[in-house]
Amino acid sequence: MNASAVDTVVFDLGGVLIDWNPRHLYRQLFDDEAAMEHFLTHVCSGPWNEQQDAGRPWHEAVATLSREHPQHAPLIEAYWHRWEETLGDALHDTVALLAALKHRGVRLYALTNWSGETFHVARRRFDFLKWFEGIVVSGDERLIKPDPAIFQRLLERYAIDPTRTLYIDDAKRNVDAAENLGMHAFWFRDADALREHLISLHLIDRDEVSHG
Repeated sequence: MNASAVDTVVFDLGGVLIDWNPRHLYRQLFDDEAAMEHFLTHVCSGPWNEQQDAGRPWHEAVATLSREHPQHAPLIEAYWHRWEETLGDALHDTVALLAALKHRGVRLYALTNWSGETFHVARRRFDFLKWFEGIVVSGDERLIKPDPAIFQRLLERYAIDPTRTLYIDDAKRNVDAAENLGMHAFWFRDADALREHLISLHLIDRDEVSHG
C-alpha cells in the first residue's frame, strides 16, 4: 500500500478521543479501591459491559445481573442510571490532531464499541463528534469490534476504500482486524506517537500541531 495515498482516517473514540472509565463513577461509590476493582472485575465487568455495546438493552443487563448479585443491586443500577459519570473529559491532545486533520480536509469517520442507549450523552457532551462525516456505533448495529462485519459495514455505508484509510484504536485486537481488511492501522498509546505517524503519512505537517 502506498502510504502517501491515505486520505481517510477512522477513529475509535473511548481511550483515543474520550476518557471513558467506569472508575470515574465508582470511586464516588466505593471507599476501598480493592473492593471497587473486585466489583468491576467480577460483577460489572468489561465483558458484561461489552454486551451492551453489542446491543443488549440496559434494563435487561441490569435486571439479570442484579438477580445474580442481589447484594450489589444498587451499585449495578448505578452503572446505567449514572452512566454519564463514567465519562471523563475529552483527550485534548488527540482532539487537536483531529482538528488538524479536519482543517486539512481529510475524510473523518468514527467506529466505536458503545451502547446505542448511551451514545447520545457523548454526542451532547463532545462537540468534536460533529466533525465526523459518519459514526458507526456498535450498539446500533448489534455488531461489535473486532468482528470484521462491523468494519465492513463502515466501509460499505460510506464508500470507504480500505487501502486509502488509516484506522486508529487503543485495542490491539481491533487494529489487527482493520489490518486484515486491508486498512492502514495504528495502535494508539499516546497522542505524541500518533502525531508522528500522521506526519509520516503526510496527513498533517510538523508545524500544524505543537509537540506535547
